[in-house]
Amino acid sequence: MPQAIAETIFDILYLGFALIMGITMISKGKEPIVKKAGMMAALLGAGDAFHLIPRSYALWTTGLEANAAALGFGKFVTSITMTIFYLIMYHIWREYFEIRGRKGLTVGLYLLAALRIGLCLLPQNDWFVYRQPLTYGILRNIPFAIMGVIIIVIFASETRKTGDEVFRFMPVAVALSFGFYLPVVLFSGVLPVIGMLMIPKTLAYVWMILMCVKLYRQRN
Repeated sequence: MPQAIAETIFDILYLGFALIMGITMISKGKEPIVKKAGMMAALLGAGDAFHLIPRSYALWTTGLEANAAALGFGKFVTSITMTIFYLIMYHIWREYFEIRGRKGLTVGLYLLAALRIGLCLLPQNDWFVYRQPLTYGILRNIPFAIMGVIIIVIFASETRKTGDEVFRFMPVAVALSFGFYLPVVLFSGVLPVIGMLMIPKTLAYVWMILMCVKLYRQRN
């Protein structure tokens, strides 16, 4: 019960923050880049809701294993929305730093996203069972991790060159999110306590949203 209470409060605060900030930036943003930032935040909140709401329900009722199908579907949806999240972030990077050309980079990121989504769609993922195959958990996250590395590098490169203050810490936040997420993928099946790393991972995403809020305030 203490776990159910703590997680539910944390999830309500996180989802409420992401959705409210996202909708605010979409509706009140005066520039397309601010609306993109809002879409990114709202997509994050909406996608994570598919996983976190069933998880809270499971903790308060019959347990995680008895709700494996709902949790697995939520995890599947979140996998897709997070992929799109980073594609939007890439376009924010292009627009904010006025990047021209680099078609190869754009094509590469979209191919990685398509590969990631394609791997998520494979039935071998066994989304609806409680203990999903580790092999496919690793496979579908390889292109996702490469996307993350690219995002880290391109933001680090531009913020270092320009001295930008808005997205200065975006590379750190993205690196932390993956640093906390990947051990969960690899080891949570044999060591469930590793799943606690999802909390700091989520806080890293809150940090990303706060940077988008800073952009919103700057541009509005």
